[in-house]
Amino acid sequence: MKKYWHVINIGIQNTLVYRINFLFRASFALIPLIATIYLWRAVFASKKGDPSIVGYSLAGMISYYLLVTIVDAFTAVNEDDWQIAADIKDGNINQFLLKPIDYLWYRLCLFFAGRAIYVVAAAVPVGLFVFFHREYFVLPADLPTLAIFVLSITMTALLQFFMSYTMAMLAFWVLEVSTFIFILFAFEYIAGGHLFPLDILPPLVAKLLNFTPFPYQMFFPVGIYLGRITGAELWQGMFIQASWLLIFYGLARTIWNRGIRRYTAVGG
Repeated sequence: MKKYWHVINIGIQNTLVYRINFLFRASFALIPLIATIYLWRAVFASKKGDPSIVGYSLAGMISYYLLVTIVDAFTAVNEDDWQIAADIKDGNINQFLLKPIDYLWYRLCLFFAGRAIYVVAAAVPVGLFVFFHREYFVLPADLPTLAIFVLSITMTALLQFFMSYTMAMLAFWVLEVSTFIFILFAFEYIAGGHLFPLDILPPLVAKLLNFTPFPYQMFFPVGIYLGRITGAELWQGMFIQASWLLIFYGLARTIWNRGIRRYTAVGG
């Protein structure tokens, strides 16, 4: 484990070079959030007789998007898939084939190092934004709910990483993986709950989505925090999320092993 702690340390040092970039990225990422909040305010203002939409009040809806911003800061994959694909294409993985270090765990350490620095850089703009909307921000119902929420976003981060890692492994077979990455991002953004809460969809559609990995990349942990996912639905969701995590971990390992068999070492 010592070598992986060293990788995390190096990753943090390298990522600190881009801390100002992260600060500006986090700040400008709030602009679409502001537009979304004003849009929902207009929607709720137009509903004179009914102040809620599928159980969401205006405060509940704004709380949802504030939590989406916070969870995204902790879990989003930031260029890791592009870097992995570039390592394969440019031959940078050659060194990992000759050393006692696992490439998957190496990239996972860099992912967590990057998330740690991003969270620190984003803390000021996101914290100020949440503070100015504090009347809408709700606290979890109790400590067990908070603990389950933390466990869920940990699995969310791992699931997002393993899905991106698996997609990047296509670089063993194709020269350009950008199309596949953009397709995956589109599904994650729409079916994951970034754009809108998934429980405002027709019940059948929402139920079918629950058996895909996408809701567990955003909507599910946010729903736990807000107390909208409880009881049997909560434990079923945790089981499905853990299952998808194991599936994509297995896929990441399998595709790497198959890719290495046909890999032709080039470059560095």
